[in-house]
Parts: sequence; C-alpha cells; structure tokens
Amino acid sequence: MKTHGFGIIGCGMIAEYHTRAIEEIEGAKVVAAFSRSAANGAKIAELSGGCAVYDDLDAMLAHPGLDVVCVCTPSGAHLDPAVKAAKAGKHVVVEKPLEITLARCDAIISACDSAGVRLCTIFPSRFSPANLSLKTAIDTGRFGRLTLGDTYVKWWRTQQYYDSGGWRGTWELDGGGALMNQAIHNVDLLQWLMGDVETVTALTATLAHDRIEVEDTAVAALRFKNGALGVIEAATSAYPGLLKRTEIHGSRGSARVEQDDITLWEFDLKIHSDSDIFAAMSAPAGSKAGASDPRGISHAGHRDQLADFLEAIDEGRPASVDGREGRKSVEIIRAIYRSAQEQRAVRLPLEDA
Repeated sequence: MKTHGFGIIGCGMIAEYHTRAIEEIEGAKVVAAFSRSAANGAKIAELSGGCAVYDDLDAMLAHPGLDVVCVCTPSGAHLDPAVKAAKAGKHVVVEKPLEITLARCDAIISACDSAGVRLCTIFPSRFSPANLSLKTAIDTGRFGRLTLGDTYVKWWRTQQYYDSGGWRGTWELDGGGALMNQAIHNVDLLQWLMGDVETVTALTATLAHDRIEVEDTAVAALRFKNGALGVIEAATSAYPGLLKRTEIHGSRGSARVEQDDITLWEFDLKIHSDSDIFAAMSAPAGSKAGASDPRGISHAGHRDQLADFLEAIDEGRPASVDGREGRKSVEIIRAIYRSAQEQRAVRLPLEDA
C-alpha cells in the first residue's frame, strides 16, 4: 500500500484534529508542517511523532514524500496556500469554509483543475452514520415528496473566544460569524440532503458580543429548487449552547438528527432495518460536541473524510466533497448575508459574492 505524506499548513487548533485524524489512517502520515508560530509547529510535530516543521512554505512543499496538504489557516487566508500547493503538484484539503467569497473559492477550484490535483473541502458531518442513513432514506424516496428541511445550530461562544484571536469575528479573515464559522457544517448538510436552494430571506444581528464585526445570531427562510421550504438558525449567542439539530420532513416520513444521534425516524412504509437504525443511532452521545467549547469536537469525522479523499486519489475519482461541493454552502451563506443587508429575498445562483 502506498503511504501518502501529508503536510499541514497553519498549525492552530483545527490542525491538531487533522493531525490526529491522519495518524489514524492506514497508509497516511504527517511528514511536514508549516507554521509562523514555533510553539504551534512544535505541537503538531509532537502529535505526528516528529514531522519536520518549516517557517517557509515553499520549503515545506518541497519536502520529500509530501503529496497531500491540509490548509488549516484562518478562513480568509485559504486561497494563497491552497493555490501554491496545487501549483506545486500537491493534492489539496481545505478546512471549511473553502474560502469566504465565491471568487476566492473559484480561484482555488481553478488552480487545482489546472494542476490536475484533487481538492477536498472538510465537511465531516456528511460522514456520520446518522447523516448517511438520512441521505440514503431521502435518495431512495422514503420521505415521499420533501416538504420541509430545517437545521439549527444554537451554540455559545464567550467574549474571550472572540478576543483570543485577532482574526475571529472579522469579515476579512473569518468571513462572517455564527453562519460562516460554526453553522456552515449544517448549512452544507441541509443542502446536501434537501438539494439546491432557490431563494433565501434572512435577518442577522450581533446581540451577545462586543468588538466583533460579524453576526452572532441569524435566521433564514429558504425555498429549495424542488419546492420544499426550510429554515436555518445559527447562533453563538445562545447560552449555554445546545445540540445542533437537523430535521427532514416529507409527505411520507420525518426524521431528526441531534448532533450525530437519530431522535426521530418515522415513515408510513416501514422496513425491517428501521428498528436497527434507530436502536443503533438513538443513544445520546452525552456530549455537546462544540456547542459551548470549540475543542469539544471529535476528529473521527475528519478521519473518515480524509480516508475517503485518499481513496479518491488512488482511484482517480473526485472527492466525495470536492471544491464544487464545498462552494455551495459559501454561496448560501453569502446569499443570507446579502438578504439581511439589503432586506429582500435573494435568488441563487449569485452573480457575484
């Protein structure tokens, strides 16, 4: 089996999750890291069992045996290292969001296409067993006609969280607030389950935090292209932070996933596996997984998605969540921001964002 050598670009908190995930995948190894912080680079070196640490990105990209990079810089600083890695012939993994504007997303996609390398956007929620079961039920028609699709991320972040990093809560590097940073996972999940969005009507506000430029509270009403309606609620202003939740309803069934547990699974035409699915996935995990603590997430979803990406590279196929898939949630969120700013319904696709 070929061993894929990974490089980590940007060694902040999320890089730790990438490193732990990679080290658990057979045939994968973190061999190099780039960081402007010596302390952060040393932490990734320790987690990886001794990878080389660079303060020069070009030097890191030339490291022997490196063929995949994970871009873990702040959201609005994904473009330059992703493009540079692609031009160096490396396959590219970009932590969510792909970038903070559609033009910057498109530049990353174009660079990877031109270089003939694979591109992956990190959305590990798509790889949880509960959400995969939900997707299968939709794709096999068990819901009948889809009527409603809702997702709720009512989390809490302290003022100290925003004050701890100069990029947090800024349009330039965070790209937005509760929607672009925290709830984007569920925005991606909702469109993956329900299909493309046609229009959004939204309100946003900053209600519980000081010294940030972006929203900590947002609500949006959606119409999907298939005619179904939907709701997105996102917050980092909801103390003490609740489990994230996605609900799918149709003319023949309803289901609810809270965090990664199925808490409702009801269809008019039952099948034998329904009881097994509900029994296996309805036990509460006992963790709020990021609802109030940014570190309270598991790296298991990253591991499963990165393993899928390596399979895509080896098989010569696109990643399950490639750049074009990663772009979709950014477009929806940018449409929400535009709707809130201009106080009108906004139709997708966006001409510019």
